[in-house]
Amino acid sequence: MHELSATEIAAGCNSGTLDPGAVVAAFLQRIAALNPGLNAVVGAVPARLAADVEALRQRLRQGEHLPLAGVPVLVKDVIWVEGQNVTQGSKLFQDFVAPEDAPAVARLRQAGALILGMANTSEFACKGLTTNRVYGLTRHPADPSLTPGGSSGGCAAAVAARLAPLALGTDGGGSSRRPPAHVGVVGFKPSQGAIADPVGFPHAFNGLQVLAPIARDVADTQLMFGVLAGAELRDPQSIPLSAEPLRGAAELRIAFSPRFGLDVPVDADVEACIARAIEALRRAGLGIADADPAWPAGADEDALMPLQHVGLANLFGDAWKRDPTQFDPDVEKQIARGLQWSGADVARAREAGWRIALTLGEFLSRHDLLICPTTPCVAWSADRLGPETIGGVPVQPRGHAVFTPFVNHAMAPAISIPCGTGRAGLPVGMQVIAARGRDRQLLAAAREIEAILAAAAASA
Repeated sequence: MHELSATEIAAGCNSGTLDPGAVVAAFLQRIAALNPGLNAVVGAVPARLAADVEALRQRLRQGEHLPLAGVPVLVKDVIWVEGQNVTQGSKLFQDFVAPEDAPAVARLRQAGALILGMANTSEFACKGLTTNRVYGLTRHPADPSLTPGGSSGGCAAAVAARLAPLALGTDGGGSSRRPPAHVGVVGFKPSQGAIADPVGFPHAFNGLQVLAPIARDVADTQLMFGVLAGAELRDPQSIPLSAEPLRGAAELRIAFSPRFGLDVPVDADVEACIARAIEALRRAGLGIADADPAWPAGADEDALMPLQHVGLANLFGDAWKRDPTQFDPDVEKQIARGLQWSGADVARAREAGWRIALTLGEFLSRHDLLICPTTPCVAWSADRLGPETIGGVPVQPRGHAVFTPFVNHAMAPAISIPCGTGRAGLPVGMQVIAARGRDRQLLAAAREIEAILAAAAASA
């Protein structure tokens, strides 16, 4: 059962060849067997799950055809699920019970999905390593000494380990693209506003964070996104998506930027893997030009980080002053730094983000897609925030995250799809980016790219 895709499970439950209860039981059994070594799924099984299964059976008996019928879904432990303990990985919220579903969760239920439980996160989704003081460390499915990254590491590890076919994460700077890249699944960051998000905890980075589907392949990602997408009056940031006819990947203007136009190191195994994938796409007839975005002077993640730090300080600075021991030490440092930034510092960070958004927007007016690595390295040791070196060069702990945050500031959609393996057989992800609102075109092209890369790997 656990090898079935979301698409296959939904088809089976709709046709009557699969029973939703049997599907849920199989995945719960797999979680019980494998999760103790991963710590990807956290908290209790939802008390209403059995009732949800029976209600779904009744809907199917009445003839409803549901796009996610019987599909188990895990939800990142920062998103509200009614009646569920939702902690944000924080001792401040370890007893919080969500009073209602986030609209995205409600849409999943309406489409026939079954919420299987919560997936682990870093505290407040503000760290590139999935660990917290409530539930502890999430480990990589291929090697427990490694991390899947963060902050949606629980979602990514669970999907890769076949604990659920789908997971709903969040992405404020790459949190649902980098972990999928590290474990070999698909992570999709939609356009800002493509999935309405008006209910739940306040975000440390308003205007940057989105809800993000994670799946094993692009087809399941499309299926999930089709259920979740759509504007809502309660969310002033929500937007309708482009209604332009979809084009085949061979018709698109595609740019390849091996370092995303940044002066940053990339490990040789990742560089070689991405180069092989680009060559396979070119052999398949895709027109891919070498082109780099020309970022404004001083554009790097350091210029943007005051926004996250100040967001955390705004939400949790008073609680930190009362008792710093309640916080993850790395998040504690961010809060302390946020209390030190001046208003001018914040204004400069916002201006830097806007100039980055304008640069990427202009680039994507000339190119339909931009391809680059999702991360410059494969997964690293779970006992540290990030790799100590990349490309043989010493790097800061966020050196692994350089290729994803700019996309959030541009409000654009981006997807990470597996494109091969690097050292020790560890997965490498390819990031594909499109202009804001062109999410469906991006997903359609990514599905073609995924098929080309799979065929190339099979013939190698």
